[in-house]
Amino acid sequence: MEALKELCDLVAQNPTLFSDKLEWLCNRCPQPDSLFAGSPRVSRSQLNAVLAVSRFLSKCSDFSDPRPKSVILGFLRSVPFSFAGSFWPQSFTTDSIASFFSDFLSYVSNAAELSSDFAAEIAGFTGDVVLSAISENSSIARVFLTALAQSFLPILPSDADKLVICLIDQLAIPVLVPGTPREQIATSNSATSSTQSSPLSANHYHQNESASPGNEVSHVSGSTSSSRVGDEATSATSSRGSMVINGGSIVWKSGVDQLALNLGFNDGGGGEATFRQQVASFEDESIESLEKQEIAFKLIAHVLDKVHIDSRLSDQVRLIVKKQLQSLSFFLKIRKRDWNEQGVLLKARINRKLSAYQAAAKLQIKSIVVLDSDGKFTKRLVHEAVALLIDAAEACLLSVWRKLRSCEELFDSLLAGVAQVSVARGGQPLRVLLIHLKPIALAVCAQADTWGSSQGAMFESVMKTSCQIIESCWTKDRAPVDTYIMGLATSIRERNDYEEQGNKEKQAIPVVQLNVIRLLADLNVAVKKSEVVDMILPLFVESLEEGDASTPSLLRLRLLDAVSRIASLGFEKSYRETVVLMTRSYLGKLSSLGSAESRTVPPEATTERVETLPAGFLLIASGLTSVKLRSDYRHRLLSLCSDVGLAAESKSGRSGADFLGPLLPAIAEICSDFNPTIDVEPSLLKLFRNLWFYFALFGLAPPIQNFQLPTKSMSSTLNSVGSMGAIALQAVGGPYMWNTQWSSSVQRIAQGTPPLVVSSVKWLEDELELNALHNPGSRRGSGNEKAAVTQRAALSAALGGRVDVAAMSTISGVKATYLLAVAFLEIIRFNSNGGILNGGTTVTTSRSAFSCVFEYLKTPNLMPAVFQCLTAIVHRAFETAVSWLDDRISDTGDQAEVRESILFAHTCFLIKSMSRREEHIRDIAVNLLTQFRDRFPQVLWNSSCLDSLLFSIHNESPSAVVDPAWMVAVRSLYQKIVREWIIKSLSYAPCTSQGLLQEKLCKANTWQRAQHTTDVVSLLSEIRIGTGKSDCWTGIQTANIPAVMAAAAAASGANLKLTEAFNLEVLSTGIVSATVKCNHAGEITGMRNACSTFGFQSGASTGFGLGAGFQRLISGASPQQSQAEDDLYDGWLLTNFVRLLQQFVNTAEKGGELNKLQFRKICSQATALLLSNLGSDSKSNVEGFSQLLRLLCWCPAYISTPDAMETGVFIWTWLVSAAPQLGSLVLAELVDAWLWTIDTKRGLFASEARCSGPSAKLKPHLAPGEPETPPEIDPVEQIIAHRLWLGFLIDRFEVVRHNSIEQLLLLGRLLQGTTKFPWNFSCHPAATGTFFTVMLLGLKFCSCQSQGNLQNFKAGLQLLEDRIYRSSLGWFAYEPEWYDMNNMSFALSEAHSVSVFVQYLSNERVDQSESKARPRENGSSLIDVNDQYHPVWGQMENYTVGREKRKQLLLMLCQHEADRLEIWAQPLNSKESTSRSKINSEKWIEYARTAFSVDPRIAFSLASRFPTNTHLKAEITQLVQSHILDIRCIPEALSYFVTPKAADENSALLQQLPHWAACSITQALEFLTPAYKGHPRVMAYVLRVLESYPPERVTFFMPQLVQALRYDEEMLVEGYLLRAAQRSDIFAHILIWHLQGETCGPESGKDAAAGKNSLFQALLPSVRQHIIDEFSPKAHDIFQREFDFFDKVTSISGVLFPLPKEERRAGIRRELEKIEVEGEDLYLPTAPNKLVRGIRVDSGIPLQSAAKVPIMITFNVVDRDGDHSNIKPQACIFKVGDDCRQDVLALQVIALLRDIFEAVGLNLYLFPYGVLPTGPERGIIEVVPNTRSRSQMGETTDGGLFEIFQQDHGPVGSPNFEAARHNFIISSAGYAVASLLLQPKDRHNGNLLFDNEGRLVHIDFGFILETSPGGNMRFESAHFKLSHEMTQLLDPSGVMKSETWNQFVSLCVKGYLAARRHMDGIINTVLLMLDSGLPCFSRGDPIGNLRRRFHPEMSEREAAIFMMRVCTDAYNKWTTAGYDLIQYLQQGIEK
Repeated sequence: MEALKELCDLVAQNPTLFSDKLEWLCNRCPQPDSLFAGSPRVSRSQLNAVLAVSRFLSKCSDFSDPRPKSVILGFLRSVPFSFAGSFWPQSFTTDSIASFFSDFLSYVSNAAELSSDFAAEIAGFTGDVVLSAISENSSIARVFLTALAQSFLPILPSDADKLVICLIDQLAIPVLVPGTPREQIATSNSATSSTQSSPLSANHYHQNESASPGNEVSHVSGSTSSSRVGDEATSATSSRGSMVINGGSIVWKSGVDQLALNLGFNDGGGGEATFRQQVASFEDESIESLEKQEIAFKLIAHVLDKVHIDSRLSDQVRLIVKKQLQSLSFFLKIRKRDWNEQGVLLKARINRKLSAYQAAAKLQIKSIVVLDSDGKFTKRLVHEAVALLIDAAEACLLSVWRKLRSCEELFDSLLAGVAQVSVARGGQPLRVLLIHLKPIALAVCAQADTWGSSQGAMFESVMKTSCQIIESCWTKDRAPVDTYIMGLATSIRERNDYEEQGNKEKQAIPVVQLNVIRLLADLNVAVKKSEVVDMILPLFVESLEEGDASTPSLLRLRLLDAVSRIASLGFEKSYRETVVLMTRSYLGKLSSLGSAESRTVPPEATTERVETLPAGFLLIASGLTSVKLRSDYRHRLLSLCSDVGLAAESKSGRSGADFLGPLLPAIAEICSDFNPTIDVEPSLLKLFRNLWFYFALFGLAPPIQNFQLPTKSMSSTLNSVGSMGAIALQAVGGPYMWNTQWSSSVQRIAQGTPPLVVSSVKWLEDELELNALHNPGSRRGSGNEKAAVTQRAALSAALGGRVDVAAMSTISGVKATYLLAVAFLEIIRFNSNGGILNGGTTVTTSRSAFSCVFEYLKTPNLMPAVFQCLTAIVHRAFETAVSWLDDRISDTGDQAEVRESILFAHTCFLIKSMSRREEHIRDIAVNLLTQFRDRFPQVLWNSSCLDSLLFSIHNESPSAVVDPAWMVAVRSLYQKIVREWIIKSLSYAPCTSQGLLQEKLCKANTWQRAQHTTDVVSLLSEIRIGTGKSDCWTGIQTANIPAVMAAAAAASGANLKLTEAFNLEVLSTGIVSATVKCNHAGEITGMRNACSTFGFQSGASTGFGLGAGFQRLISGASPQQSQAEDDLYDGWLLTNFVRLLQQFVNTAEKGGELNKLQFRKICSQATALLLSNLGSDSKSNVEGFSQLLRLLCWCPAYISTPDAMETGVFIWTWLVSAAPQLGSLVLAELVDAWLWTIDTKRGLFASEARCSGPSAKLKPHLAPGEPETPPEIDPVEQIIAHRLWLGFLIDRFEVVRHNSIEQLLLLGRLLQGTTKFPWNFSCHPAATGTFFTVMLLGLKFCSCQSQGNLQNFKAGLQLLEDRIYRSSLGWFAYEPEWYDMNNMSFALSEAHSVSVFVQYLSNERVDQSESKARPRENGSSLIDVNDQYHPVWGQMENYTVGREKRKQLLLMLCQHEADRLEIWAQPLNSKESTSRSKINSEKWIEYARTAFSVDPRIAFSLASRFPTNTHLKAEITQLVQSHILDIRCIPEALSYFVTPKAADENSALLQQLPHWAACSITQALEFLTPAYKGHPRVMAYVLRVLESYPPERVTFFMPQLVQALRYDEEMLVEGYLLRAAQRSDIFAHILIWHLQGETCGPESGKDAAAGKNSLFQALLPSVRQHIIDEFSPKAHDIFQREFDFFDKVTSISGVLFPLPKEERRAGIRRELEKIEVEGEDLYLPTAPNKLVRGIRVDSGIPLQSAAKVPIMITFNVVDRDGDHSNIKPQACIFKVGDDCRQDVLALQVIALLRDIFEAVGLNLYLFPYGVLPTGPERGIIEVVPNTRSRSQMGETTDGGLFEIFQQDHGPVGSPNFEAARHNFIISSAGYAVASLLLQPKDRHNGNLLFDNEGRLVHIDFGFILETSPGGNMRFESAHFKLSHEMTQLLDPSGVMKSETWNQFVSLCVKGYLAARRHMDGIINTVLLMLDSGLPCFSRGDPIGNLRRRFHPEMSEREAAIFMMRVCTDAYNKWTTAGYDLIQYLQQGIEK
């Protein structure tokens, strides 16, 4: 239902917009036709819909759609059907129905009031509905009538009469049938005469009798008033509920007579039986009939309120009500024991009957109020009603049931009603009321239970009625009012002679007097009229003065309370009279103490002095509002304190604290609005001085020290009056005479006390006045040297020991006391409210209490001891301020804001104090400011503090004489402090600091004052920030974190490439950005002004129109814009900005490119609009601005590109700098957006395998796992965006960590979501730095628990810290990888990020005591003590020990990662990193165990980082074998138990292989080698792995799989190949070609090998044929066409062989023309993704060869998955007579290297062109497109490569040349790494190709590994060819010092390091070809040497150095040039 309510409220706000929702609601309602058909039943949902629609109409009844009204009207008409239980849902109870009708009728009634038409429609049938309810005798009908009685509906006049008659007839109300109304009135005597016999008018106050039922008179007279109502009684008719006894109607006596009978004044006899009968008749009434009566009265009252009914009917109603009220008196006098019912049943009957009476009374009042005429008849009715109501009220008052709430409510209704009638009519009724109100008031006051703090409901009713009458009749009929007030006032004078009884025992004071005093005081306070005060106050004062003040009574105490309340009204005369009286009384009490008589004083005397008078003083202080009177009262109270203090000195054995203490709350209150910073009159200042002097003297100040001096035990109870003993000021160290209230008061007084500097000259030397504060006879007199010593000791203690007692020897005792008072005052100032003085509602600099502290230091020529004490006071006050601020560090909400504002106010004051003329004040200010800045760093980023710092020196008012020396000193000091301030703020939070500086530059610009800007420029001009070298800060400052510096660059607004190094000037970029911000703000302002001038039309296409604005211009009216126009304009702008920002998001969603400049412009303008409206009070566009703020926070996060995030950081910084109040809102949105990126797996949280970088790209060849499609968006871009974002968040953390728990908790929420388990980070190596920066933020956040503001969250922070450790270790669960951004700065920043984390982690200290108790805190435990289970770490033995082990492991891993990244960032740095301590074997074993316990993958990663560590490998092997069942999902564990030894021994561990996760293909290939002897479990696992990958992915390793057939004794590999061939045609075709290519035998081998080879050769044709046989017809057709086509092309070589060379080309053309391309599914065998579309018949070229004629043919091809209309040429060489298999192997390795380089982002070029053996010594080789060999290039040019490049690409330095040189570098480096590993020889210039872009490509790998030309003479000794002409391009310097050479070597090193990571995969690829018979395996140890060239024993740095040496060795090596010469001489190949 709540949701429906919200929906209908929303619809009501804009029904047109949500008309569909309204229609939906109406459709859910029961339709009218269904409600009137048969027996309708409604559902709960339909009832809810009815309520919703009716609620809508109650809020928006003027809606044009008629459906809602028709639905409600139809339901209203059907209400009679609802009286049947079947109408409602089965689960609906009566209470539910009541609730429904109550809400429904309330809504409909409100709707009827809003719409007259709707009301008229309802009125048409209301009468029928209500009549049917009355006639229906059911509980549902009664429930409906009850609800209707609360919310009545409109009704027609004709129906109203019927309704009233029906109510009278049906609801059992006793009805009289009169003749005429006049006859009725005639039979009733005047009601006023009947009241004369009222006992209340005779002032009889028998309170005991009236309160006790036992004293009530039980007999009744039946004849006293029977004549009055005899006619009425005889004419009474009887209905179902009438009471008839013995055939006659009961005759009700008047209320007066009944009251008299109740009190025993009428004693007529023979009434006992009648009384009993009357009681019985009341008991005969059922509760149901009483409820019906109440409903009837209420409904009739509503009818009278709505319409006029027939006059006769009105008379009848009044008569019925009159009879009811007449019976009230008798009913109320019946005692409890007279009822037969008792207990709950009786109470229910009484309550229900009284409720019926209350309804009757209200009906009576309503019937009188509606009388229009003012004739005699009406007056008599009014008089009668007033009398009747008063009688009823008196009856309530004296009833035994008066304490029932229903009786109190009835009494209140009666008094309110009679007051309403009397005030409205005036005259006689008012006088009658006032005459009878007095006895009622006195009777109320006479009740004993009204004494106390709560006077009771009846007292409040009398009070309210009296106030109403006084307020209403004060001006028009005042005489009776005066009489009433004076009558009450004089009643207190009647003392019943209790004071004149002499020696007789005094009686208690009548309660009535006490309560009348209270009533009169309350009346005065309520009406606030000076005339009333002047009437009452003299009587009170007279009573006080007549009494004996020395023997006070409760009456005196009540009078004192009353006069103080009257005085608090602020009427000057009464105020002065009262204050004089109270002051005199207080001093009188003081003077009487100490005498002999005072020892026997009554308790009231103490109460008067300790409670009543002080409370009165406080009440006056609280009530006075006049500035004049408050000032006077302040002076009087302070004078009283001085008098009290001086008098207290003379009281032996008495403490002044007991006399001053009670006055403190009043003094505090009267000083609460006193501004101590303004000029204070000397007399007032002396009074303040005296007050604090006595505070110090009497020990009234709260304790200010933590230790206590030795002292005698003393009493500190209040009524011992604080006996202090003989030692002066003992209270300073001993027990203080103060309680909580006094302490609070002293603190409040301190806030309003001015500095106690009485005179500007020698203020401390004037001992006369100070001595006068002592009484000459006091022991504390100044002549007592012992007292002086004690006073100096107390002063030293108060100063915290900063000044020794010995140093105070020149200070007299009275001076010491005075200084002690100063110390108390100034320390308490800071301890009470943080040091903020009175003087306003906002905390400003002028209210800082330091202004008072420094005031003492201004006095010249102070004694050294005094100056030392004053300086100590300043420092003690400062310490107190710091302590106060520290104690509230965990405050939140408004309290936190107050704390921060106080801190900033003090800081600003100290900054301004640096310009004081007194040098010692400047020094102290700087000292304290520095301490403040270091203790509370948040001041660094406070706008007001920065304003004061940058501009306050220029805002000082110029004095008449300017001292140049002072100006120079101050300016120099300011420059020093400002520079320190800015550098420190930049070092912690460079983003926010720059944002603030930009704001200040904007501010300085708007001032248009050159002085400011000039000085700011001079202060900031030398400050720089950046990733370059900076001397501004050192250590682990936030500015050293690369992510923060990147964010700082973004926040600066400078257009930088953030991935490159930068070093920018704060000033210059700040001025540019400030200008940009000002411009955008000006654009918004300008558009708003234009809108104001020319008018705004939201519907216009441009948004502006000239209508109203043009008229204004013509008329000359002011162009000021109204708020409504502003709102309209803002709404239009908001709509457009929101639309534009959403367009950027939509573009990003579709993969479009972001327009950086446009995006920044729109965001900046939107930010300017948002900031320009912050100060607006308009609420019309709140939702729009909220949406805009949210979009500004979310758009950069959603787009997630570096450019968008750069803009985001800029505008976020702008927002939080310009409007710090938005900080929490902005951060909340950013945290939500951050968590959203986690949920959507973006950027840093792209945890999907396809986003993991190198490992994803190398699947499944070199990394385990299914190959996945690459992500559409580059994850690295999003990671960099996250890095910028994170930098901003860290910046904000540093700003808010000390002062905003709300924002800290938001960051805590971010970290909790970030580190939640399971691990959800991207494992992309480019995320390394960003990841560890997040972890650094987490550790910094957890360190906040030591600050204090997060002390309440220690357990949560500990758990978060564990999660951070777990997440950090989780990073190392993945294999170590690199990623190259081709950017040295990014690589350096990544390394530096990890280094900063390592540095922070290693410096993190854990308090030992805390660490021991860490598992349990505050009674809660994170670790279950029984089973030692931790929510993060799981099962554990010892948390502390385990934590340290995990930390050490993490530290070691992070250090290694930092070293790795450092090497990657600076590969040419030959220096080893910082020396690491050697790790012993035990430590390695501990690392392995710890890692394995956290996550086994961490242990495997650890082993891969340290591959040669035998201890590590042995321990992990043991752990794997002991936990083998837990790690079956980790492929990396295979090498630890699947070994040749395990296969040979048939280890039981191999039984786990069927359940093991799939490994990479290269790892699986290792298991196919002979070393594993074809173990069935191993082979089964390998085949399962191969089958888990698509056959197309396995095709790459076809040569190895074919070789595996050699060892396939179980025919398992063959089975896999056959199955894979069935799954993929291409796999089958490639396999067949390789099988055909293997039919040639090995060149050499032993007999055994030859025999085995023959078996292998015999197997190949059968496998081939088996594959072909398994083809489907379609697959066989494709196979036939594919193979026939390329067999025909290959056979051309045989046809050409007999032909002469000059005819061979023509012969090729002839043969090609014969070949047709059959079908569109033919593809190139070397590149299955290229479909053949035709042959270029004229492209055939015969090539030179010693054997058969190889030919080159060009095909037209298209990409299989691309655009088939895009036809490209592809040339292939068809060789016959050459074995291509060795080229295939070499190119496999090159292809793996290319994949590795691409995966890690290395810009190295390799071109593994396609080669495929298609038969014995036959094959197809792809031609590298657009290339020439170096030999061919030499045939056309005489110069070397350098000259050729200039000819082909332009002069040196031109873009084309440098691009070509760059391409040459990256390709040379790629092939250098490949050459180092493969060792290809025969590298003459014919085998080196260059493409048209300058890239180098190696071809012809006939000699690799251990073979070389010339009978393996290995003449080419360099690892790769780097001839002189190549070095000319690579190294223009010629001495290996050029940038290009360094780039080349750097790429070589990185390529080598990347290749080493996948050494095993590359070696396994080569290893399986070992028995293939290829020449490269014919000699030596090719596999062992290949492994050695990887140098696995070397560290990364050693490997980098090795590669650098390889490059240096190859540089222009003579053997390279020699071999080129040999080739030139032998083969004619150009060198």
